Amino acid sequence: MEIERKYLIHNLPDNLENYPQKKIEQGYLCTSPVVRIRRQNEEYFLTYKSEGLMSREEYNLPLTKEAYEHLKLKTDGYLISKTRYLLPLDEAHTIELDVFNAPFAPLYMAEVEFSTMEEAENFTPPEWFGEDVTFDGSYHNSAMSKGAHTKC
Repeated sequence: MEIERKYLIHNLPDNLENYPQKKIEQGYLCTSPVVRIRRQNEEYFLTYKSEGLMSREEYNLPLTKEAYEHLKLKTDGYLISKTRYLLPLDEAHTIELDVFNAPFAPLYMAEVEFSTMEEAENFTPPEWFGEDVTFDGSYHNSAMSKGAHTKC
C-alpha cells in the first residue's frame, strides 16, 4: 500500500546537489489501471498501481534493461524524465523532491510517504511546500503522461 501526500514547490531549497538523487525516466503502458515502466539510475521496474489519490495499492517488479527498452517503445503519451532528490524530513520520513525535465519543466513536486492514513491526514508540511495537490489526479505522473501540466 502506498500512502502519500503531494505538494507543488515554488522555490527549490538551496544546496540540492548535496542530497542523494536518482535520475528517473518512466512511461505508461496503461493509465487505468496504471501500468508503468521506470528506469531509476541503472535499475528497471514494472509497476502496477490501483486507483486512488492519497492511498492505493502498488506492486513493483524488477525488469532487465533489455525488457525496459523493449517496453519503452510501447508506451503511450509523454515519457517523463525527472531528477528525484531525497531530503530528510524527520526520523521516519523523507521528502522526495522531483524536478521535472521538458515538457513539464519548470514543475517541481514533493511527495512524502506514510505508514498509515491517520499519519498522512495529520501531516503538517514544511513552510517551503506550496499547494497540496494530493487530491488532484492531474498531478499523478500517469495523467501528466497524457499531457497534463506540459509547459512546451
